[in-house]
Amino acid sequence: MKYFLDNVYCIYFAWFLIYQDALLPSKVNILDIAAGPGTVAYGLALFLQSSSGFFHIPQMHISYYSLEKQDAFQFRGLQFWRRYIESRLTTVNAYFRFVTSDIFTWKTQSNNLPKDFFDFIVISHCFFIDKAKRVEANNTYKHIFATSLKNSGYILLIVQNKKLFKIYDVHQVENQEQEKNVVDKFLAELGLELVWYKYLTSTGSRTSLSGADFAKFAQDKLPKKLYMSPILQQYFGQKYQSNYTLDDYVILAKNHDKLQGK
Repeated sequence: MKYFLDNVYCIYFAWFLIYQDALLPSKVNILDIAAGPGTVAYGLALFLQSSSGFFHIPQMHISYYSLEKQDAFQFRGLQFWRRYIESRLTTVNAYFRFVTSDIFTWKTQSNNLPKDFFDFIVISHCFFIDKAKRVEANNTYKHIFATSLKNSGYILLIVQNKKLFKIYDVHQVENQEQEKNVVDKFLAELGLELVWYKYLTSTGSRTSLSGADFAKFAQDKLPKKLYMSPILQQYFGQKYQSNYTLDDYVILAKNHDKLQGK
């Protein structure tokens, strides 16, 4: 609940960047790994709805596969979709399929994902600092990329800035060459080739602000979560007004094996 809107906000921008590069087909098949309540689908739907008054997007059909170990997340996400997204004036044609599975037990289960099917495979924030867990998860990801991604498909990765740099024990500074090296290492572990990456930050800086400085910056500069903040204050005892924030790397990549024709 606390980060749902921020995640949708980030994914919204990611889909805009993909659309801007003319990479978003009108019939799109998406696999969302560690999908939670379906933020990837919400981000795309909200992008399509909000952009309809500014430029023409042909009627789209979305096939959305959610791979998530907690079926309660999937259930609540679908409920919210039905009550909110389907009530909007701009309809979104979407087919949902839910695969309830843990990536750490993936090899012991039957793989019921379609082969060579997905235009986009998305992994948002499901990356691990612990090396053993990261290697295990990455092996599963690579298997899914190899079997279920179309040859023409893309992988979209969303990773928080602090986690990305902490994985490699590097301190984030205003050095884009260092940043590119970290992104390249991250993709190499996944067997991926970089298409592009963007750093989405609320502050416009790669240098972290102190807690007090960021709180003042957010209060002065960032849009408020008008409807979510009262819920967080009521149920979580939060004492402050929440703001929309971004501190994520959005990375678009291709599968190395697919590029090599394997």
